[in-house]
Amino acid sequence: MQFIAFKSSQIFLHMCVAFTVTYAFTGSVAVGGVAAIVEPICNVTLMPLHDRIWARLRKRRESQAMGLGPQSA
Repeated sequence: MQFIAFKSSQIFLHMCVAFTVTYAFTGSVAVGGVAAIVEPICNVTLMPLHDRIWARLRKRRESQAMGLGPQSA
């Protein structure tokens, strides 16, 4: 239950920030509303891709570090 509340508050925060920043730049409630909807959708869509890329980079760095040990000298 706490996890759901945490994630819900994160989504709400993203929406508020997107709306506020867009409204501040455009002065349009409609454009701010669209940004408040689109921004979390983009985050949810792109975050797994971001995490996979970083996991791949981390794995590559670890495998390179293992290959550079005293045995390869």
